[in-house]
Amino acid sequence: MYIPKHFEITDKTEVSKFIKANSFGQLISVIDTAIVSTHVPFLFDAESRVLMCHIAKANPQWQQIQKQKVLVTLQGEHAYVSPNWYESAGVPTWNYQAVHIEGIAESFTDPEKLKRVVDTLTEQNESDYPNPWEPDYAASMLRGIVGIEIAITSIQCKYKLSQNRSVRDQFNVQEQLADGGHEALANAMNKS
Repeated sequence: MYIPKHFEITDKTEVSKFIKANSFGQLISVIDTAIVSTHVPFLFDAESRVLMCHIAKANPQWQQIQKQKVLVTLQGEHAYVSPNWYESAGVPTWNYQAVHIEGIAESFTDPEKLKRVVDTLTEQNESDYPNPWEPDYAASMLRGIVGIEIAITSIQCKYKLSQNRSVRDQFNVQEQLADGGHEALANAMNKS
């Protein structure tokens, strides 16, 4: 990912927080000579630098993923930015937050390991609901999925939040984004 210095995020705590908050992304690999992508939720272990997910066994992506270098893309808040919001000259652009993670993938079908991944993903995603669903499914259902474990080799994080504009332009963009229903992105600008 192209990252000018003023958009680069290197603080490991901030990057980990972003990954955990935006854990639904794309697993990108190659099947023969075709680039393929599957949209899935990921589990991130910052300490061991591992990402885990699962995909349907019917999905051919897992069949050639063993020991393959893969790319995972995670996207946060994003929105169009109009040059009308600037005091000085500008061009149309987009403000966004994104992470690219590269690593070496391994597939697995061990039922206990798959169950841990599915249960952990379920618990994480159910935790905000008033009546969370407790993992309760037939163990045989695990035979329909394949786990993917990615040993992370690099993480790139970019917050393109108008940092290259004047303070006044940044304020105007933030205000317009908030007024346009993009409060989370406006708040992210406030923190950058």
